[in-house]
Amino acid sequence: MGWFLGLGVAGLVLLVLALLFDGLLEGVFDGFGGGLDGLLSLPVIAGFMSMLGFAGAITLGATGLGAAGAAGVGVLAGIGAAWLTWRLSGALMRGRTDEAPRGDDLVGTSGSVVTAIPASGYGEVLLHLGGQPVKYAAKSATPVARGTEVWVDSVLSSTSVSVRPVTR
Repeated sequence: MGWFLGLGVAGLVLLVLALLFDGLLEGVFDGFGGGLDGLLSLPVIAGFMSMLGFAGAITLGATGLGAAGAAGVGVLAGIGAAWLTWRLSGALMRGRTDEAPRGDDLVGTSGSVVTAIPASGYGEVLLHLGGQPVKYAAKSATPVARGTEVWVDSVLSSTSVSVRPVTR
């Protein structure tokens, strides 16, 4: 049973190393399985080793199959765990995310003046970028009072915009 538990623990240690060093250890297996696309990745190997060891130890301790039977059950369980790890990691890698918002996405959006904008200087406006409220320094051709709704004409820098009051 000690061998099986050792394999299970070694698989967990390999998984922790794979997570900590994120791809650094993957280079060890680059020469193997050219077209297997992640089938020999460290998380898959770690899942196989852990399941082989722990399922073998459970089978050996709970049944009278002996070491060979426990190894067979462990290999089958390990193959199942490796396949699930491969499929789930592949699904995570193919997952798409939304594009990060950029400053240019502010042009044409509306917001409200937080600090009044004088004719020759800057005030502050509250805008929504990517669904989050963000305060920007704002410049306007005309003075704009606090609380006025404004439209963004252009982005002057990463922290400032040019606005105009909304007329209704």
